[in-house]
Amino acid sequence: MRVDLFDFDLPDERIALRPAEPRDSARLLVVDPNSPSQLSDHRVQDLPSFLRPGDAIVFNDTRVIPAQLEGTRHREGAPGQQVSATLHMRVAPDRWKAFAKPGKRIKVGDRIQFGHDGNSCMLGSLEATVEEKGDSGEITLHFDLSGPSLDEAIATVGHIPLPPYIAAKRPEDERDRTDYQTIYAREEGAVAAPTAGLHFTPALFDTLDRLGVERHFVTLHVGAGTFLPVKADDTDDHKMHLEIGYVSAETAARLNAVKARGGRIVCVGTTSLRLIESAADNDGTIKAWSGPTGIFITPGYRFKAVDILMTNFHLPRSTLFMLVSAFAGFETMHGAYQHAIGSGYRFYSYGDASLLFRPALVPGQTR
Repeated sequence: MRVDLFDFDLPDERIALRPAEPRDSARLLVVDPNSPSQLSDHRVQDLPSFLRPGDAIVFNDTRVIPAQLEGTRHREGAPGQQVSATLHMRVAPDRWKAFAKPGKRIKVGDRIQFGHDGNSCMLGSLEATVEEKGDSGEITLHFDLSGPSLDEAIATVGHIPLPPYIAAKRPEDERDRTDYQTIYAREEGAVAAPTAGLHFTPALFDTLDRLGVERHFVTLHVGAGTFLPVKADDTDDHKMHLEIGYVSAETAARLNAVKARGGRIVCVGTTSLRLIESAADNDGTIKAWSGPTGIFITPGYRFKAVDILMTNFHLPRSTLFMLVSAFAGFETMHGAYQHAIGSGYRFYSYGDASLLFRPALVPGQTR
């Protein structure tokens, strides 16, 4: 499909720079193609009223790390140069893939010393060698430290990698280390938060528990590629960056049991949806999963396992807006976004949420 079909105009003032307080007071646009009205305005606290006992909610428990590193590039015979690297996927205990700026000036073999304001970290020198160089400023960094020692150094010198549409308007601060993390974050490794999960509070969890809605957790380490624009003119020419995910055998079995007894699978965030769909067979059976996924969901995709999606509002021309258009319907989502813009919903990572239902099957149609 043409990428420009997924474009829309978003006023700058609709971009949220801070989350709602409390988290579950954010607005919730319910998009149900099967309802006569299709669109209805609510709050995240109202989520339980749209679920049933026996449904299961799937959360992504990845934890955001301070993956934004600032440093100085060193090369024999050349002056030092300030560089920025956003780690996005770990490939070995001592190696990370990263997006670097200015990427064109970095060469394989360059040494980079990272630390606050270009100084070495307090735990010792955090240095790396550029081992590989790919497209769009992507490099592979081979650090001198490895494993937990490297993790500790990154935590000391790194910054929370705020999305570019927030970072362009204000600097990261200490509050972001809490705000840009779900209350159930556990498995370290994400560069970006699974932002639909930012709306959940202990009180909302208690309400869902009393209703009889199950909670299950999977892990997908969200990469910086989620913020990259789609530069291709056609979706067939776009290459997704890989992200590492895990679905345990126990979680897969419990979700299959939910489906077998007529319950619905509700994914919180496009990250958990992409992981569940990666782990599902064509008949909808979910299996244990461990490894990279580069699943790219556009209109025409046949969903195998997920029934309901809770997600934030996404960038124009983004792979995530393509995904929600595939889930609830192309025309439906364009109408929903126009309603959200006109009604003052707050967009992107710190913004409001939507609850999307899949269109019902017509007679003779199969999933």
